[in-house]
Amino acid sequence: MMQSRFTRFGFPLFVACLLAAMLAACGQAPASNGGGSASSSGSSSGGNASSSCSSPPKLAKKDHYKVGFSQNASNNPWRLAETASIKSEAGKRGDQLVFADAANSGSKQVSDVENMVAQKVDVILLAPITETALIPAIKQARTACIPVILIDRDVDHTLAKPNADYVTFIGSDFVQQGKRVADWLVKQTNGSAKIIELEGTTGASPAINRKKGFDDEIKSQANMKILASQDGDFSRDTGRKVMQTLLQSHPDVTVVYAHNDEMAIGAISALKAAGKQPGKDVIVCSIDGEKDGLNAIIAGEEGTVVQSSPFFGPVSFQTIDQYAGGTKLDDWIVVKDQQFTKDNAQQNLANSF
Repeated sequence: MMQSRFTRFGFPLFVACLLAAMLAACGQAPASNGGGSASSSGSSSGGNASSSCSSPPKLAKKDHYKVGFSQNASNNPWRLAETASIKSEAGKRGDQLVFADAANSGSKQVSDVENMVAQKVDVILLAPITETALIPAIKQARTACIPVILIDRDVDHTLAKPNADYVTFIGSDFVQQGKRVADWLVKQTNGSAKIIELEGTTGASPAINRKKGFDDEIKSQANMKILASQDGDFSRDTGRKVMQTLLQSHPDVTVVYAHNDEMAIGAISALKAAGKQPGKDVIVCSIDGEKDGLNAIIAGEEGTVVQSSPFFGPVSFQTIDQYAGGTKLDDWIVVKDQQFTKDNAQQNLANSF
């Protein structure tokens, strides 16, 4: 009788208890795997850092910063002067500078910025090689909650926005620089000229905007014509070679406009090699304000140079302090530039680079 009762009631009860124990154990599995309850793991604030970032990321106020500086190249006096200015200012302040030279390579500069992110710098000063190449790196820094300040070259605002993806752009008014050269030329030539234009690196914001400022002004002059416009890569030797080639097609040129002094100096060499006298047969003008450019004005071989200051150290670190202090910065901090001619080149030579 006892055997029968266990079979009828005991065994089903045993099975029910066993199943209940197994279900309870399964229900506890997420807690043991996740280190906490399901609700706490789903709402934790310790996940991806970007979830807590502002746009742009904020910068904590400190006595000293670990600053990344990504330079796009070191192949001309302007770049060397900019780097020296940044390093000097960092040294004066006692800040740690993490420096990288991209050697004129967009892909290397992206890698350089990624490395700075990995090193957890506090802020990045970035001189982007072109308007588009560094967009992924800027956004990666933002995701890592590291603010980026652009210096001397801007990026395409349809792809990355100031006061959102990055903090601000510190730089000259490149359109105005081109316009100032054109205005000077209109007066010097009485509105009549045949022009060869040597452009900076394709896709770089100075090249794009120095061309726009100059070309738009020249278009308003019926007797001023741009015979040819070609990329000289902001390089002295490339500028020389391009000028040599263009002279063969346009021996009647009366003006050379170069987007920087390095290409202008190269063009002067090409003109001399072709038997032309710079400053008399052909007016040469450019932008930057390096020592060789001012010396060319003093020698009578160049007409005007519009300055584009490379001394970004003081303004860059002042901007870092302002941002850390909570100041709402403009999208663009404009650097004021001079213009040099035979009337003031000599007196400004000591301050050139």
